[in-house]
Amino acid sequence: MSVVPGVKAHLRRRLLVSYRLDPDIARTLVPAPLRPQLIDGQAIGGFCVLGLDAIRPRWFSARLGLRSENAAHRIAVEWDEGDTVRTGVFILERHSSAWHPVLFGGRLFPGVHRRARFAVDEHGGRYAMGMDASGEHLDADVEVGGAWTSAFFGSVDEASAFYRSGRIGWSLGHDGRTLEAVALAAEEWAVEAAQAHSVHSSFFDALPRGSAVLDHVVVMRDLDITMEAPATAVGASRPLAV
Repeated sequence: MSVVPGVKAHLRRRLLVSYRLDPDIARTLVPAPLRPQLIDGQAIGGFCVLGLDAIRPRWFSARLGLRSENAAHRIAVEWDEGDTVRTGVFILERHSSAWHPVLFGGRLFPGVHRRARFAVDEHGGRYAMGMDASGEHLDADVEVGGAWTSAFFGSVDEASAFYRSGRIGWSLGHDGRTLEAVALAAEEWAVEAAQAHSVHSSFFDALPRGSAVLDHVVVMRDLDITMEAPATAVGASRPLAV
């Protein structure tokens, strides 16, 4: 299988909304050879909403780049590479407002995407946004700042280190059987705490009562990023375990 070319972009904003997940539920959502990464016996999942500008193959000028809103539902995972345990995320589903990742995702752009409609209202450090797709929706109204609270991490710096170490994202390819890996890299990495005024996800809300509990929200802003097949993760793709 050919490796998807790397993509560069400017990250205007990335909301990361995280839940404490029942580990047994999480195991049913993650395909082998991946397994949920547990923190104090709990899995961690959630969704992110990214606003991207200047999206282009890495050899293109930023002036020729595209713009999109994107969302992904994800679960933190780990896997074995020889004697080493690696960490990342399994992406259950990606959505985008733009045509290019929907048509060319998994080919010219990393990751298979579905088309969705986004509504975004951004003022200073407050972000209100919604996504609607066939059979799925989410909305979040969050504001940067406020006191940090999380059952997983004692500080926003701990959360930042966790998200940076989990930069490899696995998802299913077009054949629905092959796991493909994409790594997100940024020369600078800045994560800010945020408060949730309201958060809803049709995916997590549909899980059994009490199995998905909102834990924390963080925001990343104004960063240049690269998305490409990782040099490790046992190559860029691997078949599912049978």
